[in-house]
Amino acid sequence: MAFTLPPLPYTYDALEPAIDKETMTFHHDKHHQTYVDNLNKAVDADSTLQGKSLEEMFASMSKLPKAVRNNGGGHWNHSLFWELLAPHGQAGEPSAELAAAIDRDLGGMDKFKEDFNAAGAGQFGSGWAWLIVQDGKLKITSTPNQDNPLMDVAEEKGAVVLGADVWEHAYYLRYQNRRADYLKAFWSVVNWKKVNELYAAATA
Repeated sequence: MAFTLPPLPYTYDALEPAIDKETMTFHHDKHHQTYVDNLNKAVDADSTLQGKSLEEMFASMSKLPKAVRNNGGGHWNHSLFWELLAPHGQAGEPSAELAAAIDRDLGGMDKFKEDFNAAGAGQFGSGWAWLIVQDGKLKITSTPNQDNPLMDVAEEKGAVVLGADVWEHAYYLRYQNRRADYLKAFWSVVNWKKVNELYAAATA
């Protein structure tokens, strides 16, 4: 069964002013669609991959073609990313359990945001910043390109709780080379309801 582009869970302009309508349109309709198309081509070319989930592929990613790694990661990462964002007034707040874990493992919310932004800003070239659960504890990490912490090639592995896309296509139309400004604005549209859900599942 072919992989498909999921619809955005909100309108293209719903995340303004943090993320502009033009960026969302290009990011979702062009960039994400390209990952889906190229992933399907790569899977069609390898009968051993047909019928496998992305999570199954990630577990043995080191042995798979680069096209699967890049485009499979791109599809999974972006599909989650859209859900991790929400318009103002619909994003909720960190749950009591998540807030307590952030205090315990990451030194509080302000330090967490500062360190997460530093991970994103410091990722050379393209990549992602992540908040993961590793051995029951929260940890901040980053990955290059379209890698993610579920892949066997990741330096830091764990269950993803939050992710921020720091590829230039995620912010360049509005922020140009000011990745740090984009990451600061990112917090105004984080969907804490989804983050809470992922944290609860990762620690169940």
